[in-house]
Formats: sequence, C-alpha cells, structure tokens
Amino acid sequence: MDRRSFLQTLGAVTLSQLLGACQQNNRTALQVNLLQKTLPPQLVDKFRSNSNIPLQISLKSSTQEIFAQLQKWHREDQKQPSEKSAPDDQPKLPSRLASLGDYWLPQAIQQNLIQPLSADDLSRWSDLPPRWQQLVRRDLQGHPSDEGKIWGAPYRWGATLIAYRTDKFRDLGWQPKDWSDLWRSELKGRISLLDQPREIIGLTLKKLGQSYNLDDLDSISELSQALKALNDQTLFYASNQYLEPLILGDAWAAVGWSSDILPALAREPELDAIFPASGSALWADLWVQAQPSQAINQWINYWWEDTVANNLSEFTDTVSPLLSAQLSIKSRSHRLVATPEQFEKSEFLLPLSTLTLQQYKRLWQAMRIQA
Repeated sequence: MDRRSFLQTLGAVTLSQLLGACQQNNRTALQVNLLQKTLPPQLVDKFRSNSNIPLQISLKSSTQEIFAQLQKWHREDQKQPSEKSAPDDQPKLPSRLASLGDYWLPQAIQQNLIQPLSADDLSRWSDLPPRWQQLVRRDLQGHPSDEGKIWGAPYRWGATLIAYRTDKFRDLGWQPKDWSDLWRSELKGRISLLDQPREIIGLTLKKLGQSYNLDDLDSISELSQALKALNDQTLFYASNQYLEPLILGDAWAAVGWSSDILPALAREPELDAIFPASGSALWADLWVQAQPSQAINQWINYWWEDTVANNLSEFTDTVSPLLSAQLSIKSRSHRLVATPEQFEKSEFLLPLSTLTLQQYKRLWQAMRIQA
C-alpha cells in the first residue's frame, strides 16, 4: 500500500468505529486521549481486533485539552475510596492513558497527574536508543535524571524545520541550509517565525554555536544583537497560521514544526524544506498513564511493534523512535532526511530554571519591540 491509498482509506473508517466502546461500560474500557489526525484509524482498529480490549478514544484539538483531561482524571481519582476501604461492588476507574508532548512532562509529574511505567512491562524498552530513554527518565520535579523513573513511552517524534519557496530561491540562486541563512540580507522582511521564545531564541543560540538548553543567556554577548537582527528580517510571528504567508508568497521562508510543514509540502508544489545542518529542536509524543494496568502496557507495546512502527513512520508525517533518524514525505519525489550527524546535534527542549526563564522573557520582549 502506498501513502496515498493508505490515507484515502481513512474516510472509510467511520467515527463510531474509531471512537468504539461507546456502547460498553466505560469503566471496563481502555480510555485513550490523543490529538486529532495523529494515528491512522487502521492501526487503531488492528489493535482492537488483536487484543479484544474495549477501546474508547477521545480526540482532542490541542495538547492543552489533553493536559486538562489529565487534571480532570486526577481529581476523579482523588475522590475514589482507597482499595482497602472501597466496597467490593465499587467499580474501579477505567484504564486511562494519554498522548502528551515531552515539553509537558515536568508539569504532569509535578502535579501528580501521571504514574511511572515499569521497564519490565515494556517489551522494547531495551531497544530504544539511549537518547529516548534519557528523555523520559525524570526526577520528581520533572528534570532529566539517570536514576529517575520512566514517566512516558515515546512513540513518535518530529523537529523544527525551515520551509521555503523554491520559486523565490531559484531567483536568488541559492537554497537555505542552516539557521544562519535566515539572517541573509536577501530575506529581509520575508521570514515567518513561530511565536515561541524557546524555539526562536533557541535557534539563534544554535546559530551562535550554543545549546537550546543554555542556562545563562546573558553569558552570550552577541545574542541580543542577533535577535534584533532576526526580528528585522521577520514579516510575521504566529504559532498556528505561520505557513499562510509562505503559501501566499508574502514570506519566502518559514520556521515551523515538521508535523505542519511535511503535509504542506504534499499540497504546495512550490514549497520545500530542510533540516538545519547545525541541528534543530526535537519534540516527541509520549504515552503517559494515569494509573498502571496491563491494558495500558499492551497498548504501548503495540505501537513499538516493528510492523506498526514502520507503518506509522511510512504513512504519517512523524517517525517512530525505534527507526532511524529520518523524516520523510512519501507523496513527493524526494525525501526530507535528518542525517545521523544532524540528529546528534539536535536537542529536546528541557526544563529551565526560573532565572533562565526570566532571561528568555526579557530578551523576547526586547526582540519584539520594533525599531
């Protein structure tokens, strides 16, 4: 099956099939919260058929909604009587898990919204490269720790990319290759940027040879001037519709997330994209559990099966962490590839200290003031 036919069959899967378990007692179901359009319904149905676990899926439009659902589950759990005091006929809470971005992991841990996983229950844990194991091992404050517990199971990832118009760059006689190209004079007033301080200040740090997770921004004397220069290049800031100026031709380049950019490449023949040579910001979606259960372990292990991981990576715009560092779009005649070297230079956005966050806020405000 090719990508086109795979995606076309999505329409054949009805909403009732996808949500499933609606006629079943929701206290016996496996309840899963995830973002819309992130999992192929065929793979969800395959899990349902193979496991016979009643499945109840709730589709959310944003990660904020998923986080709010975790908070609601936590409040409900707090009202439940303890196992020792609960009557024998008291129904237990259903098995509950959600797909959560790694950036939200510290908050979920600090608020006791999720419970750790056991490596013994995760069939492919030892097959995950060290980077992925390190990402989800956290202390009780949500900071990375080699001795920390496992707070999530990564099942797909993406990165921040530079998208650009091939027609405009054909006239310029060059193509973007790295973050530093955003500062070139030919792009003045022609760039669309994410309205995200960690992303934009982070890529500027990367351009200056620093880390996205640098503790002391004030130690980089040239950072403030570099941010001002980038702001002078910028036409538009947004976190949702940042590709529209690029599609319309008002912007010639845009910084955005692969999950948005890769589908746009398939629709817009004049668009292309690159994975920056000096590395980029990575993000991962994780399965997190509200309370442990065997049904949850089965669900997590299913998405790590070779065939399922390959299908997820082949037919969607994300990649399984069990596969090579490759982002690709199959409906185009080319592949967008992150080489092992580029992937190694890339970073997840890790928790920062209060002092560092204050530096980000100050620099971001100063950057956005128009001269």
